[in-house]
Amino acid sequence: MVTHHLYEEYPDLPEGDLARMRAAVVSTQALAPIAEGLGIGESLLLGRGEESSGGRNKASILADALEAVLGAVYLAAGYSGAESLVLELMEAHIAEVASEARLGDPKNRLQELAARMGLGSPAYEISERGPDHAKQFSAGAVVAGRQVGSGSGGSKKEAERQAAVAALERLREDAQRVAPVVEAEDARNGDSVVAPY
Repeated sequence: MVTHHLYEEYPDLPEGDLARMRAAVVSTQALAPIAEGLGIGESLLLGRGEESSGGRNKASILADALEAVLGAVYLAAGYSGAESLVLELMEAHIAEVASEARLGDPKNRLQELAARMGLGSPAYEISERGPDHAKQFSAGAVVAGRQVGSGSGGSKKEAERQAAVAALERLREDAQRVAPVVEAEDARNGDSVVAPY
């Protein structure tokens, strides 16, 4: 259903981007928060071991349970009923993923911007906290030896992505502040400059 929707809604995107979008939309990291928002975790019948280890909050269990619910809706309401529910639950996330696909991955964009500004490659400093079943990760995006963005999430990848988004915004602001000064100095010297962004 997600594949069909992406194909119909974003015909201008290359096949590889569509495949990556589908993978992001139906990933455990995307489905688990939807299941949590629906209260599916509280409705699960779990064994004692899973119950004691926080299984109701495990992303993999929540994502699998949501898929089971969608399968039940498909059996009860048919393809169109299930498709309506899938789009209602996921359309906002699909639009967000599509926007990122059009703009490019924030980590790649940060690397390209840092290179254009002559700042070298970004690095990420990662820390984690919380129990194994509910780990939270924090990431700092470091460019030219200073942290320019931070982010957090339920996975290292998501924390790094959030940090890259914040770092992009910060570097763009820095570039906009610096560019007029550089342009003014170069104009006095008879040079022309292209802003680094």
